[in-house]
Order: sequence, then structure tokens, then C-alpha cells
Amino acid sequence: MSTTAPDWLDTGDNAWQLTAASFVALQSVPGLVVLYAGWVKHKWAINSAFMAFYAFGAVLICWVVWAYKEAFGKQMLPFVGVPGPAVTMDYELKQSVLPAAGLTQNFPQSTMVYFQFVFAAITLILIAGSYLCRMNFFAWMLFVPLWLTFSYAIGAFSIWGGGFLYKLGVIDYSGGYVIHLSSGTAGFVGAWWIGPRIEEDLDDNTPNNITLMLVGAGILWVGWNGFNGGDPYAASPDAGAAVLNTNVCTAMSSIVWVLMDIWYFQRPSVIGAIQGMITGLVAITPAAGVVAGWGAVALGLGSGVIPWVSMNLGKRHLSLFQHVDDTLDVFHTHFVGALVGGIGTGLFATVEGCAAFGLTNPGGAIDGNGRQVWVQIVSALFIIGWNIVWTSLIMLFIKYVLRVPLRMSDAACKIGDYAVHREESYTFAYYNRNLLSDESRRGSTNNDLETGVHGIIMGRAAPESPSHAGVPRASDDKGITPVKDGSSSNDNGLEKRD
Repeated sequence: MSTTAPDWLDTGDNAWQLTAASFVALQSVPGLVVLYAGWVKHKWAINSAFMAFYAFGAVLICWVVWAYKEAFGKQMLPFVGVPGPAVTMDYELKQSVLPAAGLTQNFPQSTMVYFQFVFAAITLILIAGSYLCRMNFFAWMLFVPLWLTFSYAIGAFSIWGGGFLYKLGVIDYSGGYVIHLSSGTAGFVGAWWIGPRIEEDLDDNTPNNITLMLVGAGILWVGWNGFNGGDPYAASPDAGAAVLNTNVCTAMSSIVWVLMDIWYFQRPSVIGAIQGMITGLVAITPAAGVVAGWGAVALGLGSGVIPWVSMNLGKRHLSLFQHVDDTLDVFHTHFVGALVGGIGTGLFATVEGCAAFGLTNPGGAIDGNGRQVWVQIVSALFIIGWNIVWTSLIMLFIKYVLRVPLRMSDAACKIGDYAVHREESYTFAYYNRNLLSDESRRGSTNNDLETGVHGIIMGRAAPESPSHAGVPRASDDKGITPVKDGSSSNDNGLEKRD
């Protein structure tokens, strides 16, 4: 059976857009899933990976039922569109259009819906990086659709969908503000509301599998070709420039971060190289196709130095950071990195790059358009302020209105994965279930442990089932005693030189 393609369809653009979207999806699943699983202590690998995996699926359902049109549909208010479903066949097959922005694309609406979904999903997964190792999973299940609705969709419409910041002239090529600044803000604020990890997890937070981290980091890096290369909405010359600049900035940032580690700690760090890679990816995101290659190098230099200083010096000497437990330092990599990139875009955007991307902006400060810098700053302030308020309101709503604790009990946190999911990442070790067996044997008098659905919702571990009670410890079974993970004096596993 043959079909006739509509006149507006460009098969090359459609193929590239679907490919780019798939690259971004792979950044989340499996990219961030395995990155998180390797980054945390082994007792938290399952829970951390599952938070990312759940968010990916939950965002998609919310996206097609109401959130896509809220972010990219007809304008309801200057900062939000009219929510509504995007699931009818007629809607999926028609030509893609962003009505409030007055833009059309040469591929179907279904392609646009999926492309924008993967960006929404990765934003929630990035936020999870701040909450790992203690957030009540049921609270996370509620947080995802609420934050998507009341925060992400607002930023996306305001900047991309034709809202007031779009009309003001902000340049956010692929989500430096919509994704990274918002996730860095929401992660930091939410981490404050949730509270810190238990003391032993703060003292001993050594990653359980750095090799697995590198796998996830590699998927994240290469997947960013679709992240930035897909945003011209066409297989255009500017898409190629965006991909090249993305890789140049990322490489520069990672190398600079390693050099900073060598200078300060006297040795290179693999985790440091990954952090520098992430900050480079974040910084180039708002600028990818509008800056020249030398601008990408400059942004890579800035994203290798400024977030490094924020994380390794500011975090240790500023009291603000000592009161918030941001598990994977999302604030430093995404909030600070996004500001470097966003303001850097106002400085280094070129007239030629803006024109190639379809913008009327006359470049940035280097081309005589100093106004672009303050437009970038004003837009950043809106995203930061909105996320501080709405992340706080959502956390308060979950905790005090829905009566769901934001944080697991200390008893559940001590055990980790097996207390929450009855699953372990390394089942041959019996590490987590041994802890749970100990709690059960010590007695059902521990009020922090509850059975059934209520115990799960309230973030408390259920006692060991009879079939697992008395499971022999690894030392009894294999002649091997589980060894405590080595602690480190800082997040890179390095100590400052004397």
C-alpha cells in the first residue's frame, strides 16, 4: 500500500528530528540511569536509577495528556499556553506548528511532541540528582507531574513557546535556562525542603562503580549531539555548527576541570573529568548554534573554571551550601553552568549565527548588541524566581496537604534499596537485605519500620519477610565480610595538598 507524502513534509528534516529526539531520550534512558546508579553508594544504586526511569515514563504520559500544549500550544497567559491533549490522530499527522510563536516546521506534529518530551523528561531526571539517597519514592512520584505542570511548562512556553521572554528576545538555543537553570534551582531548593542524607551516607559517599559512571557520561556526551543539533528543527547548516560547538566546548571544559584538579589536588580525577564534561555541555546549550567556534572555546574555559571554583571552594566556605545536601552537586554543574552559558551567549552570540537559527537578534555584545546581556540576565532571574517559589509550594503541598513525607525514615535510609524496593543492584552480596534482617531480628519494636502500602508511602522500610529472615551474612556464607566504602574528603574523591 503506497502513501502520498504531504507537500509540507521534508523527509530529511523529519528523519533528523526523530534521530535527534532519540539521542536525547538515550541520554536519560539509559544514560542518566546508569550514571546515577554508578555515582551513588551501592546500597542506593537501584533507587537512584529507578527515580530516573520512573520520571521518564511519567513525564511522557503527562506530556501528551496536557503538558505539551501548556508549553507549546495557544497562549492562555503571557507565560503559559492552554493545556490540552495531544493524542488524536488528526493532530499527530498534521504539520507541526507552534501557534503562539508563529513558527511552522516541515515535519509532523507528532515528531515535535516527542522531541519536546525528551527535553521535559531529562529536566526532571536532572532534578533527581539533588534528591538521591533519601527522598521518599512516593513523594517523588507526586513531585514529577506537579513540577512538570507548574514549573517546566511555564519556562518552556515563556522562552520557546512564544511567551513574554520569547518576545523580549532571549536566546536559549536548546535549554540552558528552560532545562538546566530550572533544574539547578529546583534541585537546590527541593533538597533544602527534603533535608539531608543520614550521617553515614554523608561521611561515606564513595561511588560504587566509576566505570559505569563513564558509560553513562559517554552516552550523555554523544547524546548531546541530538540535544543541541535538533533545535534548528531542520537538518540545516546551523545544526552542524551546533553539534561541532557542543563537542568543542565540552572537551575544553572537561580538560580545564582536570587541569584545575591537578593544580589544586595534585592529581587528575575521573569524577572531576565527568563534572567538567557536564558543565561544558550545560554552558554550550543556550549558545550552541549562535556562537562561533572560538566562542565555544571561551565558554568551555568559563565552564571549566567557574563551576569548579563554586563546587570545590565555595561549597566548603559558604554557609549556604553547608545547609543544603545537593547529592550530585546539580546546583554547581547546572545552575552555575547555565549562568555561565546564558550570560556568555549574550556576550558571544554572532549576527551570522542568530540569522542561521532564524532569529532577528543582531548578535550579542561582541557585535555591538549590549542589550542582549541584560535580556539574558532578566530571563535568568525570572526562571530562578519562578522555580524557587513553585518548587517550594509543591514540596509544601506534598508534605502538608497530601500528608506524604518528603524524606524516608532514617531506618529506611540506613538500609537503602532493599528497604524500598526489595531489590539489590548486586544480589550476590546480600548487603542490604542483611541490614534489613538485622533490623527484623532486633525486633518489630522499631517504630520506623512499617509493613504494607502505608509503610511504603510514608517512606518507611517494611520488616523482612519470613522467607528472607535469617539470611546468612556474607561473612557467614562466603567467608567474606562486606567492606565499608572508602570515604573521601570531597566530592572528587581527592584531598587538598598540604
